[in-house]
Amino acid sequence: MMQWMQTFALVELSITCAVVIVWLVQTMMSKPLAMPIKWFSVLLLTNPFFWPIGLSLELPLVAYVRGVTGDLSVVLTLLLWSSVLLPSRPVPLAFRIALSIIAILFYPLALGLGMLDPYVWGYGSLGLLIAITTFALVCGLLGWTKGVWIIAIAIVAWAGHWHESTNLWDYVLDPLLCLWALISCIHVVYRKRRDKARSGYLFRPG
Repeated sequence: MMQWMQTFALVELSITCAVVIVWLVQTMMSKPLAMPIKWFSVLLLTNPFFWPIGLSLELPLVAYVRGVTGDLSVVLTLLLWSSVLLPSRPVPLAFRIALSIIAILFYPLALGLGMLDPYVWGYGSLGLLIAITTFALVCGLLGWTKGVWIIAIAIVAWAGHWHESTNLWDYVLDPLLCLWALISCIHVVYRKRRDKARSGYLFRPG
């Protein structure tokens, strides 16, 4: 069972690495890649990560990536996959803000700042499960149905022991996801301030 979970985790992360590469290539191009090309590119790039083809390595390349990143949360994994491999609109700003607030509150406490440790809630806490389910329902009410499905799959993955961790937090949250949310929110604020400054410059008297 453990060997199967290790293999599945490596396959999952190999696909994610390939998706990230395709996403980076896409950002440097003026025109979007066709969806069949994206799928083919991900399938092609996944192989060198999982199978050490032409590489003098004792382990697959993805094993070294996993040693640095660990297992990514299911939420981050599905956000990455869906943003590249499926037609989708940008992640709502409200979700990114909520994620940033949760990260700012969660990580200092989980790292020992204070007497409260919210990380232990992830071990079968009904309250945390209800809170995450409620958060998914709010996403649905705000019209972001993809968020509902992503969070639902994360909960199912936790219930089915998809990853080695048995903590629900590890399926819905991870440092890279939170870092992306924080940087994204800062970028939005900066862009709005810049646009406002430009608008004021263009329309000022004289």
